[in-house]
Amino acid sequence: MGAVTSGAESTVTGRAVQRFGTIVIVGGGCYGSYYLRQLGRAARANAVEWERLIVVDRDAGCAASRALPDAGFAPFTFDVAEWQHYFRRYLDDASAQPDRHVLDAIVPSPLMPHLMADWLMERARTRWSGRVVGATGLESSPAVPWQRAGEDGTHYVSFAEWMCPINCIEPARCPHTRGERTWSMPTAVMAYADTERAAGRQVDGTFVFHCAHRTYGVGMIDVADVLAADRAIAERAAQGEAAFLVGTASHCHGALRRLVIGA
Repeated sequence: MGAVTSGAESTVTGRAVQRFGTIVIVGGGCYGSYYLRQLGRAARANAVEWERLIVVDRDAGCAASRALPDAGFAPFTFDVAEWQHYFRRYLDDASAQPDRHVLDAIVPSPLMPHLMADWLMERARTRWSGRVVGATGLESSPAVPWQRAGEDGTHYVSFAEWMCPINCIEPARCPHTRGERTWSMPTAVMAYADTERAAGRQVDGTFVFHCAHRTYGVGMIDVADVLAADRAIAERAAQGEAAFLVGTASHCHGALRRLVIGA
């Protein structure tokens, strides 16, 4: 977890207060507005603190842009931008000054593209302009109940064959099955990568950005994990042809992409 905890405790939960640097919410529509409201509740309960809270959306008139702090929303800065463009700027800056972003986190949208994989691929293309860099489909199917291949090389996977509520925090007991949640997508993706290597297929690194529940129904990805993946890809691909499995996943759902860098 990218946040640090202090000795101070929330007056509501009795748990240590989580402290973040910058929190970036992807999207300012119904999902982003929900996360803003929940973070406002968490802040008022002294469950979480941050230095900056940013909402990114290309629509200047989206729901979050009209949100008012006195309506229960957390105070935030609104950035009008395409998501890919924003993260190119933000993550490039974070990679140049990682110590300033060690406590940063991203709140993803359920409907967003594979933004972290997009950034990693773009970074690779910038580093090695003379090499072929691209995304390819998975070479075999992961052992999950539901999956679908996207046109851009992204492979969507899920342990749920039912519709999950947006506010589910993926607890130890599944609200749908009412039984123990025995699955976790990050663990399954790592096992899949091991299976691929055992079958003789190239996987030089596996990076899974876990969107884990942090507070009041809000899941986050640690920026430090994304920056570490970028450094590891740069180091390995500098040696020659390389292939990586990149995923963004919660316990139940995920998006995977095979990033290939030619010789």
